[in-house]
Amino acid sequence: MSRLKVHKVAVAGERTLPVFAEFDNLIGRIRDRAYELFAGRGFSNGHALEDWVAAEKEFGWPAAELAERDDAFSLRVALPGFKRRNVTVTAGPRELTVQAARQSQRKKRASKRLSFVRWTEFSSHDVCRRVELPCAIDMDGVSARFTNGLLKIEAPKATE
Repeated sequence: MSRLKVHKVAVAGERTLPVFAEFDNLIGRIRDRAYELFAGRGFSNGHALEDWVAAEKEFGWPAAELAERDDAFSLRVALPGFKRRNVTVTAGPRELTVQAARQSQRKKRASKRLSFVRWTEFSSHDVCRRVELPCAIDMDGVSARFTNGLLKIEAPKATE
């Protein structure tokens, strides 16, 4: 397992790190796309959540799972294709934010045969995921490990 550095924001609401602006921008784009999908259905009831999830997928929202124990939270985020050096974890008093970036590199083939991509589900998009927690965490105890494309963050709950 490979440990990651966790950036810590001590004050709730302090959003000066660039990751917060990037996240806000991403959420705005997801919201606009979800609205477009909803409008395309003629604003019919019952599909708003489905449209939001579809928009998240279009923008490379990584799959995640949050588990809670009596003493801690455990967040797992799927980041296949990303390298440890391209993953950033930020912890706030009641939130965890994950950002990952990768650059698409096209390799030149030695073959003289030409080819082109007809369609792809691979993306070179940066991804960002923010998870709000139901209670405060002990930020000094937050740790992150990245192994085989799976990020696991352990966040102990703050003692009252």
